[in-house]
Amino acid sequence: MKIVNIGSRESKLAVVQSEMVREYINSHNEDVEARLLTMKTTGDIILDRSLDKVGGKGLFVKELDKALIEGRTCMSVHSLKDMPMVVPDNLPLIAFSRREDPRDVLVLPQGRTEIDFSLPVGCSSLRRMLQFKKLYPQAEFKNVRGNVITRLSKLDRGQYSALILAAAGIKRLGLEERISRYFDTEEMIPAAGQGILAVQGRADMEYDFLEGFNDLEGEMAALAERAFVTELNGGCTSPVAAHARIEKGTIYLKGLYYDEQDGGHLIGSRSGKADKESAAALGRELAAQLRGQYQLEKSERNT
Repeated sequence: MKIVNIGSRESKLAVVQSEMVREYINSHNEDVEARLLTMKTTGDIILDRSLDKVGGKGLFVKELDKALIEGRTCMSVHSLKDMPMVVPDNLPLIAFSRREDPRDVLVLPQGRTEIDFSLPVGCSSLRRMLQFKKLYPQAEFKNVRGNVITRLSKLDRGQYSALILAAAGIKRLGLEERISRYFDTEEMIPAAGQGILAVQGRADMEYDFLEGFNDLEGEMAALAERAFVTELNGGCTSPVAAHARIEKGTIYLKGLYYDEQDGGHLIGSRSGKADKESAAALGRELAAQLRGQYQLEKSERNT
């Protein structure tokens, strides 16, 4: 029996997501037993500061990467939206899951039906803040860190008026009843990769036991969205956003470009052929299109 160790963060959501991959491997391979190895990452430990001030999304993968490199694990499972845009060549992304609901959602304290704007909205994402402000101009924000359960506990204790979270995580935890409102992807563009799980492995390993797990539509969406953000050098400190959907052989990509200098932004879309070769190119093309359009409009405003 071949033992396969899967690296996972310790949070309940991370474990639930890693269990999805573990169960797939065990149910599709008679001679393989997949096990979880959980660990606390630096990003889980430092909770008193926003991510952009302490090192960004890489803090959530540092320990998992180390375990992979040292051979203590064979793969790691991540929420793709929490992955850095650039991953090491020796630790490639080897599979993507079918996409869960990509939308952002509003969560209110238990028993509440409306936002109490005398309290701050719990949110650490500049992407979400920028788009939420367009819907609720009176909103004020306060940084909130920790796993989903921790955030909900802080919300219900009265520290925040509401939380903005990813629908995928709430649903995977079986807490769908806590959702007060779904934000359509047209009114709040999700983070690149939101709702998709990424399996990260080692370049020197074979992963035959994962055959059939990879979802082609999830992979194409991931490639397009991450290429868009990468082209704009976006990360934790820049509220760029991208969302791709695949319909009848076509990828439809929508993106948000943010100008660091003046704080302005521009939203646009582009479509192309639905295949892996075209997906990343589509993301880069939309990024270049929006950046060029915004800079042109900015120049015209200043003349």
